[in-house]
Amino acid sequence: MNEREKLQEAASYIQQQLGDLPQVGMILGSGLGSLAEEAEDPVVIPYKDIPHFPVSTVEGHAGQLVCGRISGKQVLILQGRFHYYEGYSMQEVVIPVRVMRLLGIRDLLITNAAGGISLDFSPGDLMVITDHIKLSDSSPLRGPNVSEFGLRFNDLTQAYSRDLQHMADQAAETTGTSLQHGVYAFMGGPSFETPAEIRMLRVLGADAVGMSTAPEVITAAHAGMRVLGISCITNMAAGILPEPLNHEEVMETGRMAREKFSSLIRELLARWEITV
Repeated sequence: MNEREKLQEAASYIQQQLGDLPQVGMILGSGLGSLAEEAEDPVVIPYKDIPHFPVSTVEGHAGQLVCGRISGKQVLILQGRFHYYEGYSMQEVVIPVRVMRLLGIRDLLITNAAGGISLDFSPGDLMVITDHIKLSDSSPLRGPNVSEFGLRFNDLTQAYSRDLQHMADQAAETTGTSLQHGVYAFMGGPSFETPAEIRMLRVLGADAVGMSTAPEVITAAHAGMRVLGISCITNMAAGILPEPLNHEEVMETGRMAREKFSSLIRELLARWEITV
């Protein structure tokens, strides 16, 4: 069985479990997965039950798909994602994105927990991602191109949809949510970055740093999907404050930002105009 057939088998299994097909795909980062609990009439599918699907190993990632309605939109939520540092290949990390596309999803909301590099940021801030820097030569598109999804050499000029960024700003104004905007830097992890690396990233123009998102966005752009990325700034990056970094702080700040985040996403989905 080739890669395309495995993806189709996973998509077919998910489709058999669902009633209405999802309109918007969502990938929720560390500490933000509770949004899935707000879905109406949810269908829950553990990752372990889906053929050829990876299994999340990170604390705070529930490891299941949740499909239901939020703000009138049928959403498919990835409650916990996969990371390169877990030992998965880049191609395995992005399996859910390609499966979503096979299910007919053309719009994707990706969230993550990130360290703040910009000195204008504070823990708990939400940042709309305007672009990313991927400091890794490994690509999820490496190897034979699957032309059904996209071109061999795909354009990333607008990998993060400007229309969806504008929609996020409007939703933030309605909900009274303060939004930052900035560039997200992808680092492989699982170690947090060194202070020297953070100084380098600031020089390169990064405002936040994390260990996910960029591979998924590259894959979504390859497949012609619109993407909105939002980072929850869960801590200031290494060297900015004297305290050492730890995953518990990431999770706790994510929990503290939960209501602000959920309110914004509910308003976003209410405004979302589905791509057809």
